[in-house]
Amino acid sequence: MWLIARRSVVRTFRQPGVWIPPLTFPLMLMAVNSNGLRAATHLPGFPTRSFLAFFLPFSFLQGALFASGIAGTDLARDIDTGFLNRLALTPVRGAALLLGQIGGAVGLGAIQAVVYLGVGLAAGVHIDSGVPGAFLILVLAVLIATGWGTLGLWIALRTGSGEGVQSQFPLLFFATFISSMNLPRNLIEVKWFRDIATINPVSYMIEGLRSLVLVGWDAQALALGFFFAFALIACSMALATRQLKVRMTRT
Repeated sequence: MWLIARRSVVRTFRQPGVWIPPLTFPLMLMAVNSNGLRAATHLPGFPTRSFLAFFLPFSFLQGALFASGIAGTDLARDIDTGFLNRLALTPVRGAALLLGQIGGAVGLGAIQAVVYLGVGLAAGVHIDSGVPGAFLILVLAVLIATGWGTLGLWIALRTGSGEGVQSQFPLLFFATFISSMNLPRNLIEVKWFRDIATINPVSYMIEGLRSLVLVGWDAQALALGFFFAFALIACSMALATRQLKVRMTRT
């Protein structure tokens, strides 16, 4: 597994065109939204006077989502070249093979998290949970990247092509926007949007990260954030492992 993970990391980072856009786009969106939506901080009940501090946690999740596209596209390329079939003939178990395949995406997710946290701190964001909370932000961000990356593997195994992976990305991206990314759920006035945001697991992962920035130590928000991150990993891994078996049976 470690050799597969190393190959994935090297393949990702030796192509600047692969990792630079996923690293920089969330920063640009953070800059635009933190200025354009600053007026939202004047709403009664808004949890902070800094929209940058409020929006920063979403950047971790968005960066992880971009990483899922990298993991899926790389696996689709391995399917096209027959490399996956050769790997399947080795003693490596399916789950270990898949975890190795997301090494590059997880590595990029970790770097993204460090960069976004550093940019936020440099811009004046205060982490209310302190140094331990900042470390926990990085841990949760990496778990989310692992979950999204594993979901990307399932899509690649399901579709068998890089185009198929890319066609699903807008749907995943849309899921992040129907969440509490721009407003706390209790301040969303449109009922149907608030209801969707409430049942959307993305909201709870964002709120878990956000609680460490704005609140300090909120046990419920953290528990829900970690629960849905682990649930995303478990469900995506189960789907990907099953789809891998189906694909290997067909070939």
